[in-house]
Amino acid sequence: MGHRRRRRWARALLAGAVGLAVVGCSESGGFEPEAPAMVPVAPGGAVTTLDLPRIAWEGGPEYYRQFANASDWTDPSFFPIGIWFNGISTAEDVAWDKGHGINSYVGMWEGTDFGLFERNDLYWLGPQTVRGQTASSKNWPGVFLADEADGVGDPAHAMEVLKSAKRTASADKFTYANFTQMVVENDLTDAVSEAYVNFPDVVSADQYFYTTPWCDQTDYRGAARTPQIPKATCRTASSYGRLLDTLTRRDAADGVLTPRWGFVENLNGMPSGDQSVYMTAAQVKGAAMNSVIHEARGLMWFNQSFSGSCRSSLVVRDAQTKGSSWCGSAAVEGMGEVNNLIHGLAPVINTQSYQWKFGDRLDTMLKAYDGYAYVFAMTDGTTGDRTFTLPSGISGTSVEVLNEGRTLTAGNGTFSDNFAAENTYHIYRVRV
Repeated sequence: MGHRRRRRWARALLAGAVGLAVVGCSESGGFEPEAPAMVPVAPGGAVTTLDLPRIAWEGGPEYYRQFANASDWTDPSFFPIGIWFNGISTAEDVAWDKGHGINSYVGMWEGTDFGLFERNDLYWLGPQTVRGQTASSKNWPGVFLADEADGVGDPAHAMEVLKSAKRTASADKFTYANFTQMVVENDLTDAVSEAYVNFPDVVSADQYFYTTPWCDQTDYRGAARTPQIPKATCRTASSYGRLLDTLTRRDAADGVLTPRWGFVENLNGMPSGDQSVYMTAAQVKGAAMNSVIHEARGLMWFNQSFSGSCRSSLVVRDAQTKGSSWCGSAAVEGMGEVNNLIHGLAPVINTQSYQWKFGDRLDTMLKAYDGYAYVFAMTDGTTGDRTFTLPSGISGTSVEVLNEGRTLTAGNGTFSDNFAAENTYHIYRVRV
């Protein structure tokens, strides 16, 4: 069985209740995040289509229209990015989190003022209620059912946990559950794994390739997955996307797709111990972007660090209050950068993708929006030069590399670029 962490619920709740939070230059050393150099995409762009087959999807933002409380989530400019246990108690906390691209929360002290959500366009997913919460509020669009129910008991018990939680959720809210890597491996039968994954309205599975020992196991299990995770590139951003692919395969088994979210650690995924392996900013960004490339419809950030010398029950809040010298600060800034990049491109990301193979050893997502094709690109976990072959419906020869200040030239329908690190990503825009 692979690594499974256990959340420190009470510890996080306590920290959320008593933590002090400030933003800007302060006695505690907090600082505002620098705004990333970003080219946002305006909403409401013209419909653009390519003569290519589509990637199967659940409907994008329109999926949430069936849930009355989730009306805000039907906006094509909205992309859900949640945080696991990050208490908010002041307007300064909210400003810091929003500055780092957070718009949704799971797990929080029950005394938290729900007005902070309603006044600031933030969204609460539970599982418990907080002070002043109203059932009809659009800021309570969904209900978190359970975390890792697949890893805490026999299947019958786990399903009863999920069903019991769902009975408390009204039809105007979607349900969300997170599972362990067991649902994409062979510890359980296919039928059991598929029953878990297909139960909630939104689903995720966590596995922290960068910061846990799974990739180094003697009895390596990545080769048994579909798609495989090669051991040589296991500890790379590409594995986060492959996890999404396997989760999607489970989700599609009943013939109905639901939104799959990426679940990424913003610092460390170990539950305890002395191991001191922490995310770099580049790894944080790469893992998130690879999840999006593999059709993640949202992101949830694991926000705790329980091993080694850089520990925290509230990683993002500690980055705020302890400042840039804190050991986890750089990773949090990386999280904020990629979150805001995703938000800026949400009108594009929230369209249905196209099927196209651009070249070998590439990991890509193709979108079309407002007269342009957008190519989100990474590698298969390796590095070096790559050549892209454009489909015939894309006639532009000027290839803008978004947010990098570069333009490439496509000749005879191809262009090339370099990927210096395994977690490097480029986003290309070219006229259709």
